[in-house]
Amino acid sequence: MAHVKANGIQIEYEIYGKKTNPTIVLIAGNGAQLNFWEQDFCEMLVKDNLQVIRFDNRDAGLSTKFDAAGIPDMKRIYQAAQEGKPIKTAYTLEDMADDLAGLLDALEIKKAHICGASMGGTIAQVFAYRHPSRICSLISIMSSTGNPNNPQISPEILAIVTATPPTGRDAYIDYTLRMWKNIWSKGFPFEEERARRYCEESYDRSYYPQGAVRQNAALVANGDRRQHLSLLTIPTLVIHGTKDELFPVEAGKDTARTIPNAKLLLIDGMGHDMPKGTWKCIVEAIASQVNDMSH
Repeated sequence: MAHVKANGIQIEYEIYGKKTNPTIVLIAGNGAQLNFWEQDFCEMLVKDNLQVIRFDNRDAGLSTKFDAAGIPDMKRIYQAAQEGKPIKTAYTLEDMADDLAGLLDALEIKKAHICGASMGGTIAQVFAYRHPSRICSLISIMSSTGNPNNPQISPEILAIVTATPPTGRDAYIDYTLRMWKNIWSKGFPFEEERARRYCEESYDRSYYPQGAVRQNAALVANGDRRQHLSLLTIPTLVIHGTKDELFPVEAGKDTARTIPNAKLLLIDGMGHDMPKGTWKCIVEAIASQVNDMSH
């Protein structure tokens, strides 16, 4: 484990693989820590001759927390977003993209392939248009453009994923496992042992649900990114599950339509998570994109 000062905050990160290989940075989603990108997944990318960086976003894991900002009122934020009113948040998705640029500066990496999942995918998109000279290619997994016309998450699923989790370790782990079962990929068996291990590791490393609320506020406030995304000229790979209940599959199709010449990989039966059964397919698609650019 290591950390650097970047963009005025401390960022916790880990690196796998050889410095001489092309670099790929993995960005976690809302409230998730760097362990979302499991070590075995990172090692698969390393085997495909990549240097892999995973890190904690601000307000998650062991990176700087924004306690002083308090907890935003998400009902008001959602309402303001629907009415097109300006939304004041503790920080923005642009700030989060700039954190990544600062991390690359600190590590003396000029350019990298940028891959994000869920909210991490939206940060990757923002990074792509804010820092075009720093990105080799974009990989957006189970994410969206912020297009308000996309199918919306169902109220039932929204209630499950935005509920305040309990604070006790055992209660938190049971609660989170129930939530995962609800949104798990319908086309794959539920991996209870793996999910439990992930929940335990996340709780013990940094239980910090209030950070996820501020991150969510930044995501909602960012709005529709299509205008920026339609001007991208970098190779882009969009990966989405056909059974995603958080960002329905239309969101992935919309992302691929919006970004010029983007490739779309739809994974049958995948939901808003990455079952081990999808890893080979995802890693091969990423490696193929990187290798196409190296030749």
